[in-house]
Amino acid sequence: MRSFAAVSVTFFLVFCLWTENLAFLADHPYHNVTVSSGIAGDVLVDDPFLRLKVFVYEIPRKYNKQRAECHPRCRTHMFAAEVLMHDFLLSSPVRTLNPEEADWFYAPVYTTCDLNEVDKPYMFNAPRVMRSAIKLIASSWPYWNRTEGADHFFIVPHDFGACFEFRESLAVWRGIIPLLQRATLVQTFGQQNHICFRNDSIIIPPYLADLQKIQAYKIPRNNVRNIFLYFRGQICDSVNDPSGYNYSRGVRRAVWENFKDNPLFNMSPESSSTYYQDMQRAIFCLCPLGWAPWSPRLVEAVIFGCIPVIIADDIVLPFSNAIPWKELAVFVAENHVHNLDVILTSIPVHEILWKQSLLANPSVKQALLFSQPAQPGDAFYQILNALARKLPHRNSVFLKPGEKILNWTAGREADLSDMVDILRR
Repeated sequence: MRSFAAVSVTFFLVFCLWTENLAFLADHPYHNVTVSSGIAGDVLVDDPFLRLKVFVYEIPRKYNKQRAECHPRCRTHMFAAEVLMHDFLLSSPVRTLNPEEADWFYAPVYTTCDLNEVDKPYMFNAPRVMRSAIKLIASSWPYWNRTEGADHFFIVPHDFGACFEFRESLAVWRGIIPLLQRATLVQTFGQQNHICFRNDSIIIPPYLADLQKIQAYKIPRNNVRNIFLYFRGQICDSVNDPSGYNYSRGVRRAVWENFKDNPLFNMSPESSSTYYQDMQRAIFCLCPLGWAPWSPRLVEAVIFGCIPVIIADDIVLPFSNAIPWKELAVFVAENHVHNLDVILTSIPVHEILWKQSLLANPSVKQALLFSQPAQPGDAFYQILNALARKLPHRNSVFLKPGEKILNWTAGREADLSDMVDILRR
């Protein structure tokens, strides 16, 4: 009975969206959307180029460029922000060659560019690579030691950021490596009350490998969304957790078991050759956590105007000062996934149309993309803006003569050993 009722409600909802969507968007185009203070608008109009200076450390290529040359895929996988941000800063107007006038210091260390035999980041050496780079800049320049990294930032785009692990249990066991405790971390991972997240971190989107294809893809003006909910992705990790009880904290398995036969839910663990076209036709796109709470699926949903259904408790989303996440997405608690059909079919049509109008705003889409070349308002711009908003540094950032806070001998024993210069090939 519940299934029949849900189907009836959905068909009515889809019919309403077909007939009302164009009229609503015509009357409420993206440039007329009013949003509350602190969300879309206030950050996007800021200009960090006028008030920010970044000094880029010139450290040996073995920490960055050599690693990317050895594994070219690290320029295109979802962790590529660490490579792209380095490229961007080298030619950016915010770069200064005079460290004495710098607001921020950046050490380009590519921690996800050591790939294994299946082209996944091999993170065992990442803490040693990072520690080696910090040791180098601390011994070669005076700027690290005067703040112990408090005016430095690092791009750490892996699953759990500077915990450098892909499984949560191991990430929690390691924690953020001690030498980065005072630095600003620019990372994809964001989850409140988690050992791998600090409230002063800057949360960024993952990189989309098909960026040029996505940017060239235009949603037709008369687009019809006749898929209620869409999802393509793995239900379990066949290598590390084939049961699916640990992967995604069991969320994906629960969704699959409850709704795989529900006609409202267009779901499959198999990839699709029409993935982007399908997203464009969907009203809702499921964005559950995987090993980490974030995934490229969230960015793809926004780009294609599909309302993200975010299932990841306590997630911290990228550039929340620039993107009205609470208004444009649907958030479902992990322990409520068994009611997902009821939750979604209960959302009023006018609320769905409002969310779609927010998703139609080009500046929201732009903020989530690492454009090539960089464009005003894109993810590069948002990172600089987030750094600029942290200025000026508090006086407490600068240490007194002889003062030490960081413990160079703290951490896992394996993380304290010397960096291995030989990359996996």
